[in-house]
Amino acid sequence: MLDKLKETVEFLKTRISAKPEIGIILGTGLGGLVSEIEILHTIPYATIPNFPVSTVEGHTGQLIFGRMSGKNIVAMQGRFHYYEGYSMQEVAFPVRVMKLLGIHLLVVSNASGGVNPSFEVGDLMIIEDHINLMKDNPLIGRNEDELGTRFPDMGHAYDHELINKVFFIAGKHDIPLQKGIYAAVSGPTFETPAEYRYIRSIGADAVGMSTVPEVIAARHMGLRCFAFSVISDLGVPGKIVEITHHDVIMAASNAEPRMTKILKELIATID
Repeated sequence: MLDKLKETVEFLKTRISAKPEIGIILGTGLGGLVSEIEILHTIPYATIPNFPVSTVEGHTGQLIFGRMSGKNIVAMQGRFHYYEGYSMQEVAFPVRVMKLLGIHLLVVSNASGGVNPSFEVGDLMIIEDHINLMKDNPLIGRNEDELGTRFPDMGHAYDHELINKVFFIAGKHDIPLQKGIYAAVSGPTFETPAEYRYIRSIGADAVGMSTVPEVIAARHMGLRCFAFSVISDLGVPGKIVEITHHDVIMAASNAEPRMTKILKELIATID
C-alpha cells in the first residue's frame, strides 16, 4: 500500500500549487459546499493513479483543491463506500493520501437515518462517537508503521474541542443542532424496522453506510476529526416510511446551507 500511496501523492503534488491544511469529505447530497471554495485545481478521480471511482448518484467524483475561510483545503466531492465492492483499505485510501499531502484535520459529512425519537428529518447531528457494525476495519492486515501504530486508541475519535466550537458557532446563528452516536452498517439496503430498533437499543442515534472507515484511518495517522450527519430519514417506530436514494439526496441538499455556514466559520478558527 505504501508504494501506491507514494505514487498517488507524488502525482498530486505535481498538479497543485499549495499544501492543503484541511481535508473535507462531502457525503450524499452535500457536494454543493464546493460553491463556497475558491477553487484552484479540480482533479477527477478517474485521472488519479490508484484512486477508486465513485459509482453512486450524488457523488460527483473529483478532488477539489482551493481556499476557504483563509485556509488551504482539499475536498472530496464524492466518497467511496464498502457496499460498492471496494475493500476497506480502498475506502480509506483517499484519507491517507490527504494526510500525506499535509492535512492536519479531517472534516466528514454524511446523510443518515435517525433512530433517536427526538430527531426530525433535516436535523444536523454532530457525531460525538461511533459504533462500527460494518464487520470489517481498514486496519486489518499488516500494519504500516510509517502510517500509524498497530493498535490506535479510539477513545477520542471525534475532537471535543471542535464539537464545542461548532455548538458555539451554531448558537450565534440560531442554528439548531443535535449531537449523537453514529452506527455504521455495510448497506446498501436501508434498514428493516427490527434493525432500526436494534441499532437504537445499542446506543446509537443515527445509522449510515460510511464515515467510520475514513475516521478510523484518519485517527490511525494522528489526524483530528470532526463529522456532521444530516438526518435524511427516520427509523423511529411510527415514523418509518418507504424511502429512496433520491429522498436522501433531497433531504441532505436542503440541510446543506446550514452545514456550510457552520463549516466556513469553523475553518476560519482553525490554527
